[in-house]
Amino acid sequence: MLEQEDGGQEDRPSTNSAAVYDLKGLNCPLPVLKAKKRLSAMQPGSRLWLETTDPLAVLDIPAFCAESGHRLVETTAISGGHRFLVERG
Repeated sequence: MLEQEDGGQEDRPSTNSAAVYDLKGLNCPLPVLKAKKRLSAMQPGSRLWLETTDPLAVLDIPAFCAESGHRLVETTAISGGHRFLVERG
């Protein structure tokens, strides 16, 4: 019983505590470059929401994560853009 005291949130342990990085209004390659710099200053396993309006971000952010060893946890369409939850590798 002690193993389940976390309330069953094993699948999304730090989503609620992830910071949001507003990259709206920036065009390629700036969202990826700024995300790379911000993530490099974070601890491995930390999560960061990236908010973008650049239509190419739906291609660029997943490619960046795959090439850099980060994990793309979630992608969500928002009004005028997208949000990406990235876990630092």
